[in-house]
Amino acid sequence: MSPLRSLSKYLGGPGAAPPVVAGRNRTRRRLDPSPALRQVPRMSDTPKSAFDPNPPRRNFYGRRHGKTLRHSQKGYLAEDLGDLRPHGISVQENPERKPIDPAAIFGDDRRVWLEVGFGGGEHMVHMAATHPDIGIIGCEPFINGVAMLLGKIRAAGLGNVSVHPGDARDLMDVLPDGGIDRAFLLYPDPWPKARHHRRRFVTPEHLLPLARVLRPGAQFRVATDIPDYVRQALEEVPLAGFDLVRQGADPWDDWISTRYEQKALREGRTPHYLTFRRHKAQVRES
Repeated sequence: MSPLRSLSKYLGGPGAAPPVVAGRNRTRRRLDPSPALRQVPRMSDTPKSAFDPNPPRRNFYGRRHGKTLRHSQKGYLAEDLGDLRPHGISVQENPERKPIDPAAIFGDDRRVWLEVGFGGGEHMVHMAATHPDIGIIGCEPFINGVAMLLGKIRAAGLGNVSVHPGDARDLMDVLPDGGIDRAFLLYPDPWPKARHHRRRFVTPEHLLPLARVLRPGAQFRVATDIPDYVRQALEEVPLAGFDLVRQGADPWDDWISTRYEQKALREGRTPHYLTFRRHKAQVRES
């Protein structure tokens, strides 16, 4: 069984329908024309709320998997992911998109941080070990990165991490207002072509939900080696309800250089670090 198929039981059960993927040579699932489904109100007919019961079908851009996983990595997915992932995130598990309690993930009322796209997991593991009193949720749809992180978690013996192997938007859909104390976006996919800039995380589609789940005063840290990503972040993030606190070439005091950053340095690119703070003003509506 492939690692992606073995992972399916953690992402909605063996009977879960496969996701719809837009693009050429893809088969689209036909919607069930049953009366029950026809009675569901359309998105345009439903008033917007923090937890929409009919979340829009989302396009996903990027890779889900890469090289063939090693035997040990397949073991991490099969043995560890079920206990480490937060429940009630997928539409199959939570079709009504009811909010989940972050405290229930870690079993107490500790502060919770969120890392969007943890890559190989170096930063997330470092922060979890450095701040054992903090609970950290990491989101990453790239299954190879998930397997790498699980191996690091097992080696470090960490108990304050949770791993969502999917789209961060699905997690943010069901997080309560102000439930997250800090967020990280570190070396995200740059989508360098101009026509693809709308796919970047620093767009309203991602930033407005992030602003909602962050408590007032919470930090949002961004690291990138792409100057145009810095430009877009400086333009878009403040519009979503954040104030710029600092930016420059000096990293944070508790920073650990990731493999993506080391690759950028080898190729002659300069890292840039930005810190934003969630403010109390009302954010714009999408």
